[in-house]
Amino acid sequence: MRFERAQGRCQICGRPHGRWIRVVASGRWFDGDTGNWRDYRGRETGAPDLVDLIEVHETRVVLAVAHLDHDPRNNRQSNLRALCQRCHLIHDRAWHALQRWLTWKSRYALGDLFEGPYRPGILGTVLTQAASGTMTDE
Repeated sequence: MRFERAQGRCQICGRPHGRWIRVVASGRWFDGDTGNWRDYRGRETGAPDLVDLIEVHETRVVLAVAHLDHDPRNNRQSNLRALCQRCHLIHDRAWHALQRWLTWKSRYALGDLFEGPYRPGILGTVLTQAASGTMTDE
């Protein structure tokens, strides 16, 4: 998948697998093979301005296979893409937000079921202990 079909490059932005590349915050990156700057979709673009170049950093590109429908059991070729870390995280952003929301809701449900209202953070722990009378003065 990563090296035959995608030829060792991200199928969205074109970043090459295993190489160190220069990246600016806007997602533009320097393609050392052609000597051009590319945008977040892999299209040639102009060089970033001086302000962007101040924050340039190097990163190593690692391709991973992404499931387009987020189901790891669905391994049809049409459901798989070779993506770099950045494109993979962008692709999975909505899925991760949903999982975070489900985790948050399940914690509330478990807290309500077994320990009373769930209150996140240190203040919540103090309030829960004070309400149950288990708070000690040390």
